[in-house]
Amino acid sequence: MRAVKMKTDREVRCSSPAVSYGKVLFGMNIPEGAVDKTREILREVPQLTDLFMNPTIPLKTKYSVADKVFPAEMRSFMKTVCRYQKMGLIREIFAAYDRCREKQAGIINARLYCVTPPGEAQKKGIEAFICRKYGAEEAKLSVLRDDSLIGGFLLRVGSDEYDWSIKGRMDRLAQELGCAIH
Repeated sequence: MRAVKMKTDREVRCSSPAVSYGKVLFGMNIPEGAVDKTREILREVPQLTDLFMNPTIPLKTKYSVADKVFPAEMRSFMKTVCRYQKMGLIREIFAAYDRCREKQAGIINARLYCVTPPGEAQKKGIEAFICRKYGAEEAKLSVLRDDSLIGGFLLRVGSDEYDWSIKGRMDRLAQELGCAIH
């Protein structure tokens, strides 16, 4: 099995402000419950995000609302997000925060693309491989169906890709034959 380096969606977004804000939020050592409560409030009352993004609403009003609805530990951060007009990135900010939290906890995320989902024993074996290979305490494996692979599987862990699909093998064979002809 050969690992192929490729840019993932996460790496493409690494320079985004959302990642920076997510790292700052993580570095503030705010209790996880306060962060989760803030996320829940914004999910349950989407009008709040609209209010915070509205440029016609004075910053003072936004701060007052933040003081009334968010946990005390999160108010300063949320006001900063409002001040610098980053509320449109709040979902990505929380996703970046989650990645930081998982990294600290030794959790690694991976995606397994396949035509037929693996059995429980196979899934555990893949997770064990990922933990050994990347020195993680836990692997979170998302299994996604992809009929274009024809058979086999494609495993993505960070920027590494392990392609054991029939489609991948056919593509590599075609590439080799194309090189041999020219």
